[in-house]
Amino acid sequence: MGSSLPMSAEASSARVVKRSLVVAGHRTSVSLEDAFWLRLKAIAAERGLSVNALAASVDAARGEANLSSALRVFVLEARAPTLQ
Repeated sequence: MGSSLPMSAEASSARVVKRSLVVAGHRTSVSLEDAFWLRLKAIAAERGLSVNALAASVDAARGEANLSSALRVFVLEARAPTLQ
């Protein structure tokens, strides 16, 4: 039995959303929680970049991590004060 109540804001931001990006000339799908997509868009706008361009820069620096994980870490590090 499902509830007919709308999702809470917290549940909505935790929902995983798959979007297509073009990174290094290749189309790829990335699954992130909605909250991460919102922050990624805001960071891109602050830097005067498209989400594709920002994702490409994260992709170029990600090493062995998968792109979704690298984007999550990027968002957390871009928004959190240095903890060192």
